[in-house]
Amino acid sequence: MSVIILLLIASISVASLFLFAFIWSVKNGQYDDEIAPAVRILFEDKPGGKRERDLLAEETLNN
Repeated sequence: MSVIILLLIASISVASLFLFAFIWSVKNGQYDDEIAPAVRILFEDKPGGKRERDLLAEETLNN
């Protein structure tokens, strides 16, 4: 019976750790996507110009 209690405490600890990591990553913008992949195909890349993804990367580096 004590093994079940020990496993229950361990599983709740691991679950709360993953929940904390998920909330932390959402607050830090890990899942932010300015242009969704389904919509990205609608934008046309200009020949010889910078792609929108490269422009977004430069904006991120400059901030």
